[in-house]
Amino acid sequence: MPQNAPKKPAPFHIVFALFPAVTHLDFTGPHQILSRLPGAQVVIASEAGGDVEAEGLVFARVARLADIEHCDLLCVPGGFGTTQAMADEAFLTQLRRLAAGARYVTSVCTGSLLLGAAGLLVGRRAACHWAWRDQLTLFGAIPDPARVVRDGNVFTGGGVTAGIDFALTIAAEIAGDDVAQAIQLAVEYAPAPPFNAGRPETAPPAVLERIQAVYGKGMDERWAAARLAGAKLARMA
Repeated sequence: MPQNAPKKPAPFHIVFALFPAVTHLDFTGPHQILSRLPGAQVVIASEAGGDVEAEGLVFARVARLADIEHCDLLCVPGGFGTTQAMADEAFLTQLRRLAAGARYVTSVCTGSLLLGAAGLLVGRRAACHWAWRDQLTLFGAIPDPARVVRDGNVFTGGGVTAGIDFALTIAAEIAGDDVAQAIQLAVEYAPAPPFNAGRPETAPPAVLERIQAVYGKGMDERWAAARLAGAKLARMA
């Protein structure tokens, strides 16, 4: 190698831990950003491996979490499948194992509920989708309404699209502001939504009621699953 040749970046291993009925933008948005980090080696994995369904899309040849020895950054997305995933002890066990050796433990949307169910958010501030944020208290976490929240080495993003903001935030933490801004420019991330309806505080009341009705169909089931997971976590403590 020539004496003045630039050094090759050290590998930085990133794992997105998926589950059935995950919300695909929760991880594809951050994946798009983080895969462009110098030295990034990104893997999507699930407990069973194989195919993972995500709101009508199927991600094939997904790795098995158990086959991944370690990672530098673990990211857990959310989705309607969070309710079932909170009760999947095999999945939660893999989250605990990988988180134990990771430099960064992260989530997007209701993925923070899964970090919580795995016992990784006790005493930590964390973000979550606004509709489910209060459930974080069942895991000893402190709900934070911010779009991106950092507490030590734990970074959490709010609902769905907050994953891009989260990814740029942690990209700056890992590689510096210049690299993060270069990635932002490369993907032309300059959001200018046509409506100011992206938060319950700003959405028209009728729109908020409509979405609350949609979420309400599974709200009782999600609360029940969160309570069971929280109680199990308390017994393990």
